[in-house]
Amino acid sequence: MRNTPTILHLDMDAFFAAVEQAAKPSLRGKPVVVGGLGPRGVVSTASYEARVYGVHSAMAMALARRLCPNAAYLTPRFGLYRQVSDTVMALLHELSPLVEPLSLDEAFVDLDAGECGERLRALPESELLAGVRQVAERLRADITAATGLTASVGLASSKLLAKIGSDAAKPDGLVLIEPGTEQDFLGPKTVRTLWGVGPATAEQLRRAGISTVAEVAEAGEAELVRLLGKAHGASLYAMATGQDDRPVVADRDVKSISVEDTFDVDLTDRVRVRAEVGRLADRCAQRLRSAGRSGRTVVLKVRRYDFTTLTRSETLRAPTDDPVVVKETAGRLIEAVDTTGGVRLLGVGVAGLADFTQEDLFAQVHEDARGEAESPDTAPVRSEPGPQPVAHLWRPGQDVTHAEYGPGWVQGSGVGRVTVRFEVPGGEPGRVRTFAVDDPLLAPSEPLPLVPGRPAEPP
Repeated sequence: MRNTPTILHLDMDAFFAAVEQAAKPSLRGKPVVVGGLGPRGVVSTASYEARVYGVHSAMAMALARRLCPNAAYLTPRFGLYRQVSDTVMALLHELSPLVEPLSLDEAFVDLDAGECGERLRALPESELLAGVRQVAERLRADITAATGLTASVGLASSKLLAKIGSDAAKPDGLVLIEPGTEQDFLGPKTVRTLWGVGPATAEQLRRAGISTVAEVAEAGEAELVRLLGKAHGASLYAMATGQDDRPVVADRDVKSISVEDTFDVDLTDRVRVRAEVGRLADRCAQRLRSAGRSGRTVVLKVRRYDFTTLTRSETLRAPTDDPVVVKETAGRLIEAVDTTGGVRLLGVGVAGLADFTQEDLFAQVHEDARGEAESPDTAPVRSEPGPQPVAHLWRPGQDVTHAEYGPGWVQGSGVGRVTVRFEVPGGEPGRVRTFAVDDPLLAPSEPLPLVPGRPAEPP
């Protein structure tokens, strides 16, 4: 580990929702939820205004609607998100040649590399921390100037600490962890702060009287290995004591995304096995979406009671990141595997990754056809059942243009009507008009670029 806080972790604030707020003036400062809008849809991102009501990513969209019924519920526009992401990543590459993207809205940067590193090393030691902070603050200002969005930054001597620092800085903040203060920073935080500690591990540690990172470190490596196993216990102890020497790796080529769980007791109940496969599939799909990726091949991994390991896979006709598609495919695969002797480990992965995302392949067409209706001045609500003509599917948030009124976006549709708000990025909230779904003057369009320099959310 280095002795200077020159590893930077950048995380855009509520990225998908913030882009929508920046692109749609009428949504600035209002709750916005982006995700699949069908009956089995999942929240991708919620704005901070929606999070006040308890809405968060990976939540079922039906529950989000109950918690925050007045939010604007929008389908994702990944093409626009990628354009904005490319702008942000270009700014990071101006700082350093070592940029490790984790998703469309998140990346590590090694400030020791390139010209930035040379300038920092030329500073007197007494000015180094101020110099590093200045670099990060300038980066945040440049991102807002270029995109109108805000970002949170963590600076530390390791990737682990930089990531935790950016989480602590949210929203729209900066946390610099000075060398020598790592334990003071980590100690009071809950065990869930550490990578790899989910609800099950946290509960296991709680039963052992361990609830904070400081208590993890105090327990010692031997006790953690006894509780969690060799690999997990040793890794958790290293993180709790701030040990992380992983380098920032530029342009890493991820060929697959997967999740897996090893069970303390072999699973013999077939219903439980199916449920665990479904849970893993949901987690895998969320990782795909977080990374802004999609994949063609769903892979199931099963390690039996006798340590024999089986893999089964199914290749889809096109890439997907849809949780429903991944879950249904993994469910079909597990049905072909004999698990009567017991299962030690289950895993679900997606391979054949593409550098774009399709939010739905199979379910979305049907779900979109059902439509979402709304009154002109409220967020989308349910529409009448039954598909609209395929040629006139209007999705909430979709970009459109009208021959008379110009560019706008779909607020909702149903009962043979589509409601459009006519406004452009950087402008004032626009007027709402309603048309027949087959109005010949209304057509889908490409997203307009964001207007830089105007934050998506008011301070």
